This record gives sequence, structure tokens and C-alpha cells, in this order.
Amino acid sequence: MLSEISSYLINTGASLVLGAAGALIYMHRNTYNKSFVITLALLPAMVQTVIMMVNGNLGAGVAVMGAFSLVRFRSVAGSAKEISSIFLAMAVGLATGMGCLAVAAVFTAVMGLATVLLNLSKFGEPKQTVRHLLITIPEGLDYTDVFDDLFSRYLRKWELLKVKTTNMGSLFKLEYQVVLKDCSREKAMIDELRCRNGNLEIVCGRMAAGKEEL
Repeated sequence: MLSEISSYLINTGASLVLGAAGALIYMHRNTYNKSFVITLALLPAMVQTVIMMVNGNLGAGVAVMGAFSLVRFRSVAGSAKEISSIFLAMAVGLATGMGCLAVAAVFTAVMGLATVLLNLSKFGEPKQTVRHLLITIPEGLDYTDVFDDLFSRYLRKWELLKVKTTNMGSLFKLEYQVVLKDCSREKAMIDELRCRNGNLEIVCGRMAAGKEEL
């Protein structure tokens, strides 16, 4: 029993470390939300527990595969956190159903503690310097590089996401995702952009959190 628990703890610890590493890789230069990143960090340990439970048992493996398929493809799409909770419950049920009560208890405690610590930490939180920038310009202004000199002064990175015509084609609306060099200089940047776009509408705000799907 003790050797089983110690082996499980070592495997789970490795899964959590590697899961966190995978989540950090995903976060690099990607737009993300905290719930999805935490789910990425926890899933390897959940899957590892399931694999340990069905190892060498063909019948249990087929049953688990069917149950997981029903959860993912035959139910209403949920958030990343909801789906990870379902996988957690299924892994615990599988462990207890196969008589591995000690493993089920340890798994629940480890996953619960890891979830609480990750939620309380800043792990996976989007950077506060990322902004969603909307600039309205007249149709006669070439938008391809008109703001590049200002952007290079105030921004670390910028990307033109979308261009939209409005007001019967007399105006363009430019949608950017930008990363500020210094949040305290945001107003100065907007003031200079207003001078460049003829004092038309400018909207600058934090990136809206996307739907937390897995």
C-alpha cells in the first residue's frame, strides 16, 4: 500500500510539473485566460491517474474511453474549469470503482490543493499591459504605416487585427492588439494618436476575456 501511494505521488508530482511547463509554453506569445491555463496544468495528472487505473484492463479502458467521449461530445460545451472538474470526478470514480481508495483520496487531495494554489496565484493571468485598441481614421489616410512611429515609441508590440469601413465608406475603423511599454503613458499615446487621426474616435481598453472553452 505504501509503495503504491509513494509511486503514485511521484508520478503525480512529475505530471503537475510537466503540466505547468506545458502551460507556460502555451502562454508564450499567445492570448489566453487563467481558467484554460490552469486546466492545461492539471490535465496531465488527471489523465495519468486514469491510465494508472486502467493499465492492463481492456474492459475498463474501453468503458473509460466511452465515458470520456460522452462527456466531451455528447454534452453541452462548458468552460475549461467545468470540464476539468468533470474529468476529476471521473478519475476519482474510476479509482474508487477499482478499489484503489487510497489513490482516490490522495488524488483528490493533491488535485484540490493544486487547484486552490493555482487559483490563488497569478499563474496564467494575462499581462496587464495588453490592450485592445480601436482607431477611427478618415478614408484619405493610409493606415498601413501611419501610426508606426508612434507605436514604436509607446508599444512593445502591436498587431492590426481587422479593418472595417463605416459611415458610408468615409471612415475606417482599425482594430489592434497592442502591448504597452509603460501603462502610465497610455494617455500620452492616445493624445498623439488623436492629433494624427483628426481627433476622431479612439477606444483603448483591456482585452476582453474569451469564452473559457477547452
